[in-house]
Amino acid sequence: MRRPLLVLAACLTGLTACSNTPQHAYSSETFDADTPYQYHSDLPPLVLCEYGKRALLSQGYEVDASSPQSIRGAKYFQPKADLQTQLKITLVCLPTGRDTTLFANALHTRYELKSSGSSTGLSVAGIGSVSVPWPTDKSTLVKVSEETVADPEFYRRLFVLIENLHE
Repeated sequence: MRRPLLVLAACLTGLTACSNTPQHAYSSETFDADTPYQYHSDLPPLVLCEYGKRALLSQGYEVDASSPQSIRGAKYFQPKADLQTQLKITLVCLPTGRDTTLFANALHTRYELKSSGSSTGLSVAGIGSVSVPWPTDKSTLVKVSEETVADPEFYRRLFVLIENLHE
């Protein structure tokens, strides 16, 4: 009687462990055709990306336009003394038959200032070993999070600005 109870307990423990597996962030990806990351225009790809570049420049983004059909912009913010954020936007303009599609992707990265205090010892030859605390303070920026901006309203505002620039 005791052995079947042990087997049952082991099985239940195993099932409980299986139910606590972490869910991956990408498991919610639906790959819907209706997406906030694209904008359609009747402008040629090079012209549409030029307006995209001008939109980013008009909002204070640092722009790397190494390719005329792929624009990258970055903007930096410091909402608090120990917190910095970076917003990177990538615009890619591709022909899609009758029109052009501008694909946009924004990446939000957060950095925090981390301080680490330590002390060092001092050895003096001839006198012997003397340990003297020597305070040092090291501060470094540490990346604490990075995520794709998924807010449809963010992209809508960007696309409205691009549209207003070519009207």
